[in-house]
Amino acid sequence: MIAYVKNWVKSSDSGFGKFCRGSFYAIKHIEMPVVPVLYKILFALHRSSKTIWHNTLQFIYFTPMFKSQVSGSKKRLTLQCGMPQVIGALAISLGDDVRMSGIATFCGRYHSGSIAKLIIGNNVDVGWQNAFSVGTKIELQDDVRLAGKVFLAGFPGHPLNCAERAKGEPDLPEQAGDIIIKQGAWIGTGATVLAGVTVGKGAIVAANAVVTKDVADFTLVAGNPAKVIKRVD
Repeated sequence: MIAYVKNWVKSSDSGFGKFCRGSFYAIKHIEMPVVPVLYKILFALHRSSKTIWHNTLQFIYFTPMFKSQVSGSKKRLTLQCGMPQVIGALAISLGDDVRMSGIATFCGRYHSGSIAKLIIGNNVDVGWQNAFSVGTKIELQDDVRLAGKVFLAGFPGHPLNCAERAKGEPDLPEQAGDIIIKQGAWIGTGATVLAGVTVGKGAIVAANAVVTKDVADFTLVAGNPAKVIKRVD
């Protein structure tokens, strides 16, 4: 019955049908009038109260809870928007003055029989939606900068053989490897660094690059696969 009435209101060419249709759209698109002074005040109150609440929750709940799960000196840790998701067998060590988005995922390799290691040095930025798949070890040395959506892929999660994948078998040990990001390196937005790769000191990886082999110190690489563009001494 309701469906019939709705269809009739939408399609009827009668005067009453047109009246109902016009009334419906008029009611549907009613808007609250904006009183600029009032809503500027309300917006300021909303933003300040939201900031106070989030900062308080971060201070008394998320930051100490995350610090309880990691080793290292971890002084002056700054977490934003909650805390990272940590899954799998993974040991995390933090240096000082680390700034980290809470919207990040750190995953240790399953079925390895050992605990993978994530080592983060001093003065490191871990950006929004970073994902670290730690096969054996991922090391971020001092002064490293990771932009948003960086993927450090230390293991693939699946074997190369399709029959083994169909059975749900895990990846093989030789598919996993260390990833080392040396001091002062900068990884751009959306970049992927694969297992076994070392990104050199002061190097820059451009946005959306896929790094499949080592990057020399003080070089800029870009593309898929990433290639040297120039030196950045």
